[in-house]
Amino acid sequence: MTPPDPPSRGAAPGQPHAAAGPSPLIDAAALRERLSAGEIRLIDARFELADTDAGRRAFAAGHLPGAVYAHLDHDLSDHARPATEGRHPLPHPDGFAAALARWRIAPSTPVVVYDAGSGALAAARAWWLLRWMGHRDVRVLDGGLAAWQAAQGPLEASPPRGAPSTPGPRRRDALADGWRPGSAPTVDADAVAGRGPGDVLVDARASERFRGEVEPIDPVAGHIPGARSRPFTLNLEDGRFKPAAALRAEWRALLPNGTRPLLACGSGVTACHHALALVHAGWPLPALYPASWSGWCADPARPVAVGD
Repeated sequence: MTPPDPPSRGAAPGQPHAAAGPSPLIDAAALRERLSAGEIRLIDARFELADTDAGRRAFAAGHLPGAVYAHLDHDLSDHARPATEGRHPLPHPDGFAAALARWRIAPSTPVVVYDAGSGALAAARAWWLLRWMGHRDVRVLDGGLAAWQAAQGPLEASPPRGAPSTPGPRRRDALADGWRPGSAPTVDADAVAGRGPGDVLVDARASERFRGEVEPIDPVAGHIPGARSRPFTLNLEDGRFKPAAALRAEWRALLPNGTRPLLACGSGVTACHHALALVHAGWPLPALYPASWSGWCADPARPVAVGD
């Protein structure tokens, strides 16, 4: 199990602290100022589970000026990995480094990621992957494209700048490019199964999926025994993240002092929304279970719970 980022002096492990650094969110007005002041790279991560090419079509129709498009299935996942690693397995670090190189993103490049609105599909995932690669100056546009348009931000419908006409190499030496893969903490199924009393597993799926009442995607309904339910939508208010203080109070009810969050969902994507919310609220970057429920239930030997 990879340990979490160290908290500031005097803070309990896995707990929020005053020296949390800048918010991982940026609003539309601040983004417009940064874009006019200097170089920044934009990633459009719009995606729909029911129509996996919808995000790409939406990008072609209109996106923030200069943005590049990141596809959840093709760029932010590696489907060559086994089913026990979930429906959206993490990309290989070298493969993701190749994508970052195509997008002209280096470890020192300021980056802002956005999606259609909430951050769940799939801006938070792109943000988390950049943190996982060791990137520090990356934020999510709070409210996404909807907030940008509400602020009368301009759009363009041209191809992404810097995108090659043919795909770049699938593999690239991430370390040689200055990336530090593994910089965000993760846990595997064995670590989740053997978690201790100080570890709180939080499931970001909708409550009815958690309880096993419906399961529209995965072959088994239910949740990992002992997990706690907190739908990612509870992080939001009117399409944007709640204020840090409000989120801190809500999450403290799930994570009392001395506990550490482990985050899961259906396939490791909306769990990143919880990671973003927690960092916004002052927690150190929490541990993600990337395979999540889809990877857990792919192993018939793993136990399944239903109900609350």
